[in-house]
Amino acid sequence: MIRNFNLLFVTMFGLGKIKKIPGTIGSLATLLILYLLFHVVNVPTNIILITLIIIFFYSFFAVAAYIKYNKNKDPGEIIIDEFIGQSIPIYLYEISHAIEKTSEEAVIFYGICFILFRYFDIIKPFPVNYFDKNFKNSFGVIMDDVCAGLYVVLSLVFFMILKNYFI
Repeated sequence: MIRNFNLLFVTMFGLGKIKKIPGTIGSLATLLILYLLFHVVNVPTNIILITLIIIFFYSFFAVAAYIKYNKNKDPGEIIIDEFIGQSIPIYLYEISHAIEKTSEEAVIFYGICFILFRYFDIIKPFPVNYFDKNFKNSFGVIMDDVCAGLYVVLSLVFFMILKNYFI
């Protein structure tokens, strides 16, 4: 039973089993889930944070159990790491400045986060590539996407600083 749950968990309920671009599909699903939680259902940010933390820590166990007997230690069907990495800039955006964001603003920002996250996840600049190449376990699978998510945050902060400097 736990094995079946782990399979559903690491593949985001089977989305990772889609043959073409599973990581991109996982990232898009993450945007949809978080948009619904923040802007439709209006779940408190503390509840979302606690849930994201639980998902983060459980994913190490679930991914390790899933890849234990696989030759490929980072199979494409594992997309819970995309969920975690994509959640970082979205969550930080939603809690920033303690002001309510409009749905239109959120859609634009989510789109920018999606494009930047996929860029960093595919290009894999340092340290994303470091985790990807040197840790052939659940730690490497998850941390390369965490780093990609943090690169999105750094990029957005950089652009905000530039915007404030020149405007």
